[in-house]
Amino acid sequence: MARRVPREPEPGRYAVSYGEVELLRDLDRPSGWVLTCDGVPQSYVDLDDPLYLDFEYVRLMADVIDLLAEGPLDAVHIGGGACTIPRYVAASRPGSRQIVAERDAALIQLVRDQLRLKSVPRLKVRIDDGRAAIGGIWDDSADLVVLDAFTGAVMPIELATVEYLGDIARVLRHRGTLLVNLADGKGLAFARRFAATVCETFRHVVLLAEPGVMRGRRFGNLILAASRVELPVAGLTRRAAGGLTQARCVHGEDLTRFVAGAAPIRDGQAVLAPVPPPEVFGS
Repeated sequence: MARRVPREPEPGRYAVSYGEVELLRDLDRPSGWVLTCDGVPQSYVDLDDPLYLDFEYVRLMADVIDLLAEGPLDAVHIGGGACTIPRYVAASRPGSRQIVAERDAALIQLVRDQLRLKSVPRLKVRIDDGRAAIGGIWDDSADLVVLDAFTGAVMPIELATVEYLGDIARVLRHRGTLLVNLADGKGLAFARRFAATVCETFRHVVLLAEPGVMRGRRFGNLILAASRVELPVAGLTRRAAGGLTQARCVHGEDLTRFVAGAAPIRDGQAVLAPVPPPEVFGS
């Protein structure tokens, strides 16, 4: 039987359930593709090499995953995009079982059709929002929960509350890890409140970001890892300092100083979400 040749993605703009996305080819990597949503870069995938990660903050997320206990993972991902991290987990941890919750059905269909999502082994996709998706996951069933959900360039506030993180803690096994991608800018008011929220739920918390972002000098991504048990702080510090783009690893008393007494976020509170300045994405 002849081997089926994968369909070549078609660059262009596509209407999805919650806006418009664009597929762009990476001119430097023949199998690399960028997915943008309303002009904001959301995902980068290399269809031939899922271990290749182009965005700096995604490499920081991968550092956390690499340093977890060896072997396959049971992982839940809140927010799908082009499923960069699920592809990475499937390739780096063969045998892993993964669930992706993404509310945009048309986006997932596009990624299935254009970016070979069906080729990722043992991956299930649920069309659901983040709150409902976690509510439907069994207790003590996940080694890893990845929270990487955005509306444009902003993390939904309803996914940043004490109540929601408590539900994530219910889903995680005792040694499980929460991994979060968030974005913030000048002053880092949202990041400080979200870090306070996570610290109220989990005993061990680590924050990773490039120095300029960590100091609140420019808008960018911050990666937060949390667990009931100790995190691989020494390894994360070495990897962050030795990466292509150096990053800081903040924990313990330094994290307490970063939080600076900020109040945790609770359901129903009015919280000012960070808005990126226009120049961040060239608009």
